[in-house]
Amino acid sequence: MYIENTGIETLILDLNTLDDILPQYGLIRPGAWDYERVTYDRKIVLNDHVYYLRVQGVAIEGDIGAQEATIQLKVPILGKHYYPHGVEYGEDENFPKALVNQCRKILEAAYSELEPLAEKNEVEVSEE
Repeated sequence: MYIENTGIETLILDLNTLDDILPQYGLIRPGAWDYERVTYDRKIVLNDHVYYLRVQGVAIEGDIGAQEATIQLKVPILGKHYYPHGVEYGEDENFPKALVNQCRKILEAAYSELEPLAEKNEVEVSEE
């Protein structure tokens, strides 16, 4: 499930800034990485079900492996873990309203701290 309209997807930030701030909101970047993409996850356990709030980004400049990258964040997503298959993010998933609200609050708080530090993203909006 995409969690839209949080503002996160409009932000462009230095990787080290993201690594410093997002863990304060439980969004952790695991040890695995590649040169162009980055992922921050927060595990949430609710009623014996495991969910993941995920914030992804792509390097628009620099190298993630060298810890010198400028990251464009994407629309956050919420997924449900199914053992042993993995996490499903599909629109067919049924997410509790309280969980979605909790995730929105986390993202809004992170956005309010990140936004003043972000580069301005001049996204062109199509009027189709």
